[in-house]
Amino acid sequence: MLDKTVIFTLGADPELFLVDTSGKFISSVGKIGGTKDKPQPVGEGCLIQEDNVAVEFNIPPASNFEQFEDSLKYSMQVLEQRAKKLLLSLSITASAEFDSDQLKTPQAKQFGCEPDYNAWNNKQNPVPKAKNKNLRSCGGHIHIGTDIERTDVIKAMDLFLGCPSTILDKNTTRRELYGKAGSFRYKPYGCEYRTLSNFWLQSSDTMKWVYDSTTRALNWLAEQGKNMNWDEELASAIQACINDSNKDAYMFLDKKYDFGI
Repeated sequence: MLDKTVIFTLGADPELFLVDTSGKFISSVGKIGGTKDKPQPVGEGCLIQEDNVAVEFNIPPASNFEQFEDSLKYSMQVLEQRAKKLLLSLSITASAEFDSDQLKTPQAKQFGCEPDYNAWNNKQNPVPKAKNKNLRSCGGHIHIGTDIERTDVIKAMDLFLGCPSTILDKNTTRRELYGKAGSFRYKPYGCEYRTLSNFWLQSSDTMKWVYDSTTRALNWLAEQGKNMNWDEELASAIQACINDSNKDAYMFLDKKYDFGI
């Protein structure tokens, strides 16, 4: 178990798909409740909403893993109960192709409601455009409450979470839409790391991996000091590993930082 020396909070707003008993992916529109502008409170400080064709939940900031895990599991249980009443279930899937009959609403066609940014080039990311118009994806976004410089936090998250996730998360299709290296949004309390898919919701072990790896990223960053220098070799390897699933880049980084995967 890692010792936390840097004080931070951790929240999340993951997305999930709905499926029927035949395995068909079903749009969430008009079924679960809550919107981006008005998410629905469901207790314990948690919120739910419909997001494009997926369902999303938001948890309150946690200051330890137990709080983080409890909020995640509570929210998923609420969504599971609502889905069950509709004879549906939740699917922890990073990307899926929806039948056209599920994509007729304006909400199902809306992408990138708010801009996000690339910490590596300090530019706004383009609005995603998939070649397959029926492709949809689910993120596992993480919210970090910290006063450490935001872009450095995101780069460290790329190193200790984004790179190992290319081994843990077998789905690469989502990156046609989202999840490139350095993807983030500024937040008043810190930042939102947007590179990971929802794969880490699969078990307590992967939830713990997210919390511990975030702890490691922030502690490592604090050890580097305020004048952190991201040398070109390190920056290039991180981005190649995440954006291109480059195995050589992963092995180079793993040898140096020992991800333990």
